[in-house]
Amino acid sequence: MGNFGIWVLTICLIFQSGFGFYLPGSYPLKHVVGNYLSVKVNSLTSIDTEMPFSYYSLPFCKPVEGVKDSAENLGELLMGDRIENSPYRFKMHTNETEIFLCQTNKLSSDDFNLLTKRIDEMYQVNLILDNLPAIRYTRKEGFMLRWTGYPIGVKIKDVYYVFNHLKFKVLVHKYEETNVARVMGTGDAVEGFPSVGNKGSDVPGYMVVGFEVIPCSVMHNGDLVKNLKMYEKYPSPIKCEPTTVSMPIKEGEPIVFTYEVTFEESDIKWPSRWDAYLKMEGAKVHWFSILNSLMVITFLAGIVLVIFLRTVRRDLTRYEELDKEAQALVNEELSGWKLVVGDVFRAPSNPALLCIMVGDGVQILGMAIVTILFAALGFMSPASRGTLITGMLFSYMILGIAAGYVAVRLWRTIGFGDHKGWVSVAWKAACFFPGIAFFILTILNFLLWGSHSTGAIPFSLFVILLLLWFCISVPLTLVGGYFGAKAPHIEYPVRTNQIPREIPAQKYPSWLLVLGAGTLPFGTLFIELFFIMSSIWMGRVYYVFGFLFIVLVLLVVVCAEVSLVLTYMHLCVEDWKWWWKSFFASGSVAIYIFLYSINYLIFDLKSLSGPVSATLYLGYSLFMVLTIMFATGTVGFLSSFWFVHYLFSSVKLD
Repeated sequence: MGNFGIWVLTICLIFQSGFGFYLPGSYPLKHVVGNYLSVKVNSLTSIDTEMPFSYYSLPFCKPVEGVKDSAENLGELLMGDRIENSPYRFKMHTNETEIFLCQTNKLSSDDFNLLTKRIDEMYQVNLILDNLPAIRYTRKEGFMLRWTGYPIGVKIKDVYYVFNHLKFKVLVHKYEETNVARVMGTGDAVEGFPSVGNKGSDVPGYMVVGFEVIPCSVMHNGDLVKNLKMYEKYPSPIKCEPTTVSMPIKEGEPIVFTYEVTFEESDIKWPSRWDAYLKMEGAKVHWFSILNSLMVITFLAGIVLVIFLRTVRRDLTRYEELDKEAQALVNEELSGWKLVVGDVFRAPSNPALLCIMVGDGVQILGMAIVTILFAALGFMSPASRGTLITGMLFSYMILGIAAGYVAVRLWRTIGFGDHKGWVSVAWKAACFFPGIAFFILTILNFLLWGSHSTGAIPFSLFVILLLLWFCISVPLTLVGGYFGAKAPHIEYPVRTNQIPREIPAQKYPSWLLVLGAGTLPFGTLFIELFFIMSSIWMGRVYYVFGFLFIVLVLLVVVCAEVSLVLTYMHLCVEDWKWWWKSFFASGSVAIYIFLYSINYLIFDLKSLSGPVSATLYLGYSLFMVLTIMFATGTVGFLSSFWFVHYLFSSVKLD
């Protein structure tokens, strides 16, 4: 253990010497006064259509060196982010005004129509400086509202105006050298960790801690800029009034773009620079409401568990206290779950499909736990774009080994230890859920391709995803299946009769109970679901992963309890077909989440326009609820399997 601690400290020191003691992707950059800062552009986005488009699909100024893609990870590409360079550039700590950017070509009919269409659809421009998105402040009814990005333009009385002048404010903080001593401790111990500086550390520098933008519509004189080059000073003063617009878009006329920038020293420290984005209006988590909901659900779940355990315990204890003669008498007059002792472990219909779905569910649940835990620890912060999706993808592929193991071991248990067909089960487990995901996403991708959206996954990325699937995920699932085949199968505590017992007629159809069971897990989830949906569809930043982890744990507990209770109720009315019912008892929460998604579409995404946008929304929602059904259904099935095994191994019946 001591050696392990030394290794960890050594790695920390190596990491510190180069980058400072920060989480991946979040260490500060030092900018010397006068150094150039380059602004980047992300895809144009709109909550009206939910389809991102490239910034340069509209007639905006392009950089002199040409448009270049920034280094992107897999997650960014899957999210539809297309980060490119822009012509906007600043000199660190140097205020500049009336900077001429460019004059576009005369607007063609197509350019004019596209620009006005994007203004109608409420598209936003998203600029990035030093990994910080541009933030815009507006005042409404005495409240200050924060927004990321700024609108392309505005329509007033059937006239379209473009925001062609940008007023930037960059907040900077003096660069402070980081060292291990500052992080590791104080007092005498500090002497043991010398500060390691970077080259040129004696030159004063600054860190970017804020990036604000005010868009203005200013009428420029085209004749004044005919001979101007990019970054030269505009000949006359520019007055930026955010409340007035004066640059109408007209077909056959060019647009002149200009900007200004001011630098302001700020008390905001580097680790706090994302606070402004995480406190956006409407994105505040109603902590009291969620906590209240969690307490109620925990209380209900506790009551269910206590009553349930007492009932089963009393039943078992009363039976065990009887002498042999009385037991024999009781055996003749058995009732409830004891009557199905010869059928309770009878193989379900479609056993291979059940094994495959449970295996895939274990893989999805494991991915959710690993991803949310790492996000809660800060490794997947909003500052590291795309890391959440990338992390989910890679943890899912690696956990293929768990899917194969669980699917094959369950298959052998149902088959009483028979090895036959385990390769087929493992192969299907590797392909079943990813196959459904690829089918849904491919259809949605064709819709995005048809709309020329940057949200469409490029063909090259499709090939990469297929290679990752067949070269990493499938082999690992087969390896897991091999270990599952080698592991001993789970022995049943009772024998199964050759002739199946007839199930008595029920007062209520069993599927009604199964469908109703999903309401309790949904109750633990629906408030948090609102914030997750707002993050995905309304462009808000979701960051309370610690709380989400608590909700996930609670959801797993409630799913297990609901499924246990329902399985026990079915056994008590002599219904021994519990396998699939235990899966769908907790998995039925997916139905309520899908209904909630439709409700969210109707009442919260009122502005969503066009059949393509609605189809995309419903397609992604369907994919989400299928994923949740696999995970929650697996929790319900495994807990019920454990309970039934425990129940019938606790009492001896001939």
